[in-house]
Amino acid sequence: MSEDSRYEAVRSRDARFDGAFFFAVSTTGIYCRPSCPATTPRRRNVTFFPTAAAAQGSGFRACRRCRPDAVPGSVEWNARADVVGRAMRLIGDGVVDREGVAGLADRLGYSARQVQRQLTAELGAGPAALARAQRAHTARVLLQTTGLPIADVAFAAGFASVRQFNDTIKEIYALTPSGLRAVRPGPGSRFGGLAAPSGTPGVLPLRLAYRGPYAARQIFDYLAQRALGGIEEVTGEPGGRTYRRTLRLPHGTGVAEVDEATGDGWLDCRLHLTELRDLATAAQRVRRLFDLDADPFAVGERLGADPALAPLVARCPGLRSPGTVDPDELAVRAVLGRRAGTAAGRALGTRLVAAHGEPLPRPAGTLGHLFPRAVELADAPLTGLGLSDARIAALRALAAALSARDVVLDAGTDRDRAERALRGLPGIGPWTADYIRMRALGDPDVLLGAPPAGTDPAVWSPWRSYATHHLWAADPAGTAERHPNPTERIDA
Repeated sequence: MSEDSRYEAVRSRDARFDGAFFFAVSTTGIYCRPSCPATTPRRRNVTFFPTAAAAQGSGFRACRRCRPDAVPGSVEWNARADVVGRAMRLIGDGVVDREGVAGLADRLGYSARQVQRQLTAELGAGPAALARAQRAHTARVLLQTTGLPIADVAFAAGFASVRQFNDTIKEIYALTPSGLRAVRPGPGSRFGGLAAPSGTPGVLPLRLAYRGPYAARQIFDYLAQRALGGIEEVTGEPGGRTYRRTLRLPHGTGVAEVDEATGDGWLDCRLHLTELRDLATAAQRVRRLFDLDADPFAVGERLGADPALAPLVARCPGLRSPGTVDPDELAVRAVLGRRAGTAAGRALGTRLVAAHGEPLPRPAGTLGHLFPRAVELADAPLTGLGLSDARIAALRALAAALSARDVVLDAGTDRDRAERALRGLPGIGPWTADYIRMRALGDPDVLLGAPPAGTDPAVWSPWRSYATHHLWAADPAGTAERHPNPTERIDA
């Protein structure tokens, strides 16, 4: 977009661009999302930024009216496969907070100076500033939705000291931490009030924002059909369901509960965490699972232009391409079973979890385990689970490769390299590798299965993963989701 077209988006308060860019006003010293309801400033007073961190780095404070730090993430970071896109996904997962800029650079295969230069040149902020902006958002959520003492909020959000925390909050929000806690948005806010504080210690309520329409029924159907006993469940009736699952996190464990959307622009989520430091990482992984940073307007425009897909897009606006909270788990599950949505496939996964899953410190209803780690499966006794010898061999090979990091599936991995490594393992052919690439690596441009006769899938790029899900959603019998090549099926 040109700066003139960005300004037109601001003038029209176009929510489609929330998160795609931010604008700051020199006369007020604040920055906003494009759909901010405040009076549109004069063009000469407006500066545009690609990230909130860049606006903060230029001395602007976050608008308290539109809360620009709470917008959906830019779809660009999920779509891009270059070092900037990979870096943004890793920063969102909390790598800088846990491993520093040097750890981020090591994962990307670049020097810290190269990463700093590339991010600053393109985004106006380096990795430390981007991580700082994320910590500030986490702190705001904790201040306004929990009764935690200020010092506990500081360290739970990832700050190294209370002084650093205080200075950052004052700079970004022009309020002290206690002042920010006192100005909690009410339910009548245009962008929705914050989730009601939980009275249960360790339970954090969140509202996870998304843009445009959201096909919640289809997403919850998809997850319910694949839920493994012990680590996942979907309860309730369609329209009011809750998805629950266990999480393995950097500092501890957790359980996420997500309610079926009601069309208000967010999913209500509750996180039960053993370590509050995992809040930002847990929230980001849930966002990836539900594909909340997608741009349904861009997807619908591209796919709806094809006469073959137009009826499907019109029938199911806002359909997402679900990801995963744990890429290694998704890869194991892809190799483990027959069609994941069948009773037989779920039964295999449930038996594996019961036999080799790690028990939660405290069970949460029917959820009592974490999915087994790859390192535990590499040498685990897998006989007696109903698996063929060929499937056991494939699982062991994958688990060994993941443990040795010969196959890396983290948020910032090079997708092409990961797919080549997967295809080099026994029992993993093109379809399975592409399925892992689509869901575990969040690639929006993967086509699985045969397209309708007479169509040209190339014109669906870069949204072929969404085309895949539209074709699957239009096929209640599930035949479109089956492997097109039976010889690739380990258990064929």
